[in-house]
Amino acid sequence: MLTWKEVMNFTVNGNPIPDKRVEKTDSEWKELLTPEQYRITRLKGTEAPNSGALCSIYDEGKYNCICCGTPLFDSTIKFSSSSGWPSFTQPITVNAIKYEKDTAYGMVRVEVMCNTCDAHLGHVFPDGPAPSGLRYCINSESMKLQKTEKKI
Repeated sequence: MLTWKEVMNFTVNGNPIPDKRVEKTDSEWKELLTPEQYRITRLKGTEAPNSGALCSIYDEGKYNCICCGTPLFDSTIKFSSSSGWPSFTQPITVNAIKYEKDTAYGMVRVEVMCNTCDAHLGHVFPDGPAPSGLRYCINSESMKLQKTEKKI
């Protein structure tokens, strides 16, 4: 289980190595994504609070990167943070997420990105629930929910 100390270590000493890399040109990303997905994932934008389609969905499944399809989060670690964005306590694997210090807008935060394709996802904060204390605050537009098929 990742802790805030480990997240901060990644921002200073480098990120975990991803299983694979996906790189595309700016033109290829624009063809693949909607204008809003492109603005958020490639230009480090954000969606308005409580506007994302995935904010209030708690179906079973995996939340995958909208750009490259890499699994990022599992529905079992999603929680209601009342922040206005889908929130998770841990990534699906340690190397699914890339971390960078973000000093934009006069704040110091930790930006989280897909470690496979560098898509901007959102930010992580040290104010989440136990046991990790982490809150990954993620834009709905940066993910796609792959629902788990229910077995009969």
